[in-house]
Amino acid sequence: MATEGRSEEYRPEATLSGKGEPSEAELIQAAAGGNVGAFARLVSRYRGRVLCTAYGVVGSAAEAEDVAQEVLVRVWRNLSEHRQKGAFAGWVYRITVNAAIDTLRERRPEVELKDTHGEPRASAEEIVLLRDEARRVRRAIEALPPNTRVTLILREYEQLSYKEIAQVLQIPIGTVMSRLSYARKLLKETLDSVEGDG
Repeated sequence: MATEGRSEEYRPEATLSGKGEPSEAELIQAAAGGNVGAFARLVSRYRGRVLCTAYGVVGSAAEAEDVAQEVLVRVWRNLSEHRQKGAFAGWVYRITVNAAIDTLRERRPEVELKDTHGEPRASAEEIVLLRDEARRVRRAIEALPPNTRVTLILREYEQLSYKEIAQVLQIPIGTVMSRLSYARKLLKETLDSVEGDG
């Protein structure tokens, strides 16, 4: 039995009552108390989302890995300060976006593009065309201003709502909408001009 006011070591059997996985709130509380096992479970739940968001912003798998590591370190260090001001996921997204933007500011303007997606079952010609189209879209997205790019990535790749994006980026919903409109307009213009040239 735990002494009142003292947090127990995280033990799945203590929080689960024999049923399913521990809740996110239980994991956060245990991890904030210094439990590495609970933090490891949070990492397993969020690492993929962090990597995806980081990759969408920085456009490089290697840099996305670096950003993800930095994000997880920041989350670990600041977990005890996270006071349910918002959803945990939104807090993690905000840290990810900030770390990815920091990486963009530090890097050189040129970025090597790599196709890391698996090949669809299609003819060789279709695969070449799909890869070429994916590269054009990726380049067009990378050409967007950083704040516009991040907003687009959170909406189109991470499927966040306007409200969630506004919370993550700490901007009004109207700004989210105008950035998305601007991003789509620029993408269309860029892709149309490339098609016109080819």
